[in-house]
Amino acid sequence: MDYQRGFQHGEHQGECKAELALKVIQGRWKVLILRELVDGIQRFSDLQRAIEGVSQKVLTSQLRDLEADGVVHRTIHPEVPPRVDYALTDLGIELLPVLGGLLTWGERQADFNAASR
Repeated sequence: MDYQRGFQHGEHQGECKAELALKVIQGRWKVLILRELVDGIQRFSDLQRAIEGVSQKVLTSQLRDLEADGVVHRTIHPEVPPRVDYALTDLGIELLPVLGGLLTWGERQADFNAASR
């Protein structure tokens, strides 16, 4: 794939598919939510415990965004009290190699920053 050509192809704002992809994972907690869902289905309370510092309101909002973008699926179980589970969709699973690439790049950037000091 010719990445350079792909970036240059969308000359007008809103046409760049890389920009669209970044908008899906944009948000303070979205990558951390996806990290937690890699291991499989998670309950809301499990996500909140695992992601230190996120409020219930913000976690709910970010999960709804990811659901609206087709990356996360929410299942509501008809129990008392209601139980809600979250899992990656097929589209969300396809995002994992991209996040893996970001991890690899982040490790290189961290090494560069450490060497620059």
